[in-house]
Amino acid sequence: MPTTIGDVARRAGVGVGTVSRVLNNQPKVGPETRARVLAAIAELDYVPSATARQLSLRRTNTIAVASIHIVIPSVIERIHGIERALTAAGLDLIIRNVETVERRNEAVREIARTDRIDGAIFISLAPGAEELARIRRSGLPVVLIDAHHRSVPRVVSDDVEGGRLVGRHLLELGHTRIGFVGDPPRPALGVQSSRMRLRGVIEALQERGLGIAPEHIVEGEHSRAGGQDSARTILSRPDPPTAIVAANDTLAFGVLAAARERGLDVPRDLSVVGYDDIDAADLVQLTTMHQPLRESGTEAVRRLLAILDGTDNGPLRSVLPVHLVKRGTTAPAPERTA
Repeated sequence: MPTTIGDVARRAGVGVGTVSRVLNNQPKVGPETRARVLAAIAELDYVPSATARQLSLRRTNTIAVASIHIVIPSVIERIHGIERALTAAGLDLIIRNVETVERRNEAVREIARTDRIDGAIFISLAPGAEELARIRRSGLPVVLIDAHHRSVPRVVSDDVEGGRLVGRHLLELGHTRIGFVGDPPRPALGVQSSRMRLRGVIEALQERGLGIAPEHIVEGEHSRAGGQDSARTILSRPDPPTAIVAANDTLAFGVLAAARERGLDVPRDLSVVGYDDIDAADLVQLTTMHQPLRESGTEAVRRLLAILDGTDNGPLRSVLPVHLVKRGTTAPAPERTA
């Protein structure tokens, strides 16, 4: 049986009303008593019921955001969209950074228990089954961005189609030897975008009866240095590719650095394509796949507020469009020399 507020009261040696005041962050509870109640809540893993949350007399006007890689440009852009929409709605924002499964679970426990937020948005990570059950017991509305769970409202871009468009662009330019630099797989956190983009590139090549050589696919640290290391590995192989697709623009900047290091001219000797179309991509004239980063944050807030107001009737999965931005890092494949 699930833990009840009465169980917490008995463990803490107080009345149910005292537990309720602690849960609702109300005054007139001494610090020692409050600490004892909070300890009992933690020990019993108590989550207030959805009914109790709905009967709350007030909203907190605060939304929590939990995200992996909170300092990377694409996540910052999404958070800008979230913050702008929340500000327009008169709401506040708190942010939790998540880098491990343990930290994700801890953040979910924090979010599900807290009486300081009205809803949560998860960027590029999905709660596990146990964490999702905890959230549902709390009655907390949640929306995902760039993450997938069949039963949770989510705002995503079509990463597979984006990969296909990139692959077709390079094929049209005559490239048949294509490499891929991606993020390390982190399925436990629900991070899938890099693998989905790779899948799209592979499908575009398969349409022409082609494929990517396994040695031309390298996954490494999500950073410029990680992209540079991965590209070095690919470019040092025999018969290296004439084009490299990066799973995001940050990795693509590393690919460009590795090409310069080897004395390769981009795009004459090597074409490079990124993904995301962050602001810096235009500065280096990077050909890249544009996805609506800020708009995804705005849309997630819209969905979350509709859920809070009881007016949401949209599909569980909202798909935002992507399009290729052709700049100066792609060109026709160089002719092969004998």
